[in-house]
Amino acid sequence: MPNMRNKKGIVLLSSGLDSLVSLHVAQKQIDIVLALTFNYGQKAAKDEIEAARLISEKYNIKHKVIDLPFLKEETKNALSDDNISLEFEKLDENSAKSVWVPNRNGLFLNIAGIYSETLNADFIIFGANKEEAQTFPDNSTEFIEEANKFFKYSTLKKPEIMAPCANLNKAEIVSLGVKEGLDFSLLKSCYNSSDKTGKKHCGKCESCKRLYLAIVESGNKNLINLIF
Repeated sequence: MPNMRNKKGIVLLSSGLDSLVSLHVAQKQIDIVLALTFNYGQKAAKDEIEAARLISEKYNIKHKVIDLPFLKEETKNALSDDNISLEFEKLDENSAKSVWVPNRNGLFLNIAGIYSETLNADFIIFGANKEEAQTFPDNSTEFIEEANKFFKYSTLKKPEIMAPCANLNKAEIVSLGVKEGLDFSLLKSCYNSSDKTGKKHCGKCESCKRLYLAIVESGNKNLINLIF
């Protein structure tokens, strides 16, 4: 990616692996002027917001939390419903379906599109990845291509989605983070609340399982004790 220090960007920051690595890579190329974190009633909202705040502070980026309570009210999923467990024995179609939130990424990107116009930002940094695109179509490169199209009509600024990890699986994203000198202690990838589990990462939810496998497969087992 060529140097574009005169370009500005907004990052969708959940504090998970994909968004943090995407931020870390992108900030070496462009000026990131705002980090957006969304509170849609997810169980880990408090932890995610605090982790995103600390990440934004470290990278000297303004941080803003957007509350979207209607998402919890209108959808039923393990991320926000206390009656649905987040813990699974294995990663499969059922575990993926349990954490699906319809049009979540589309909504987040559209909100970022509004800020891109008011802040004159050229890019929206989005933590998509190839692995989850297999079960979550709004992580795919095809989704990104289509999302870029609607900004041409819905904004005057016409921002472009930047997704540094879109063609990488989780293990490759971990390896990229290591290569780029990422501070993995900043991560909050767990779907569970630390108030409930007593741990930053429970090791049992779908996100934790994916992260653990990625660390092992990437050959960076030293990160396990740092994160879990």
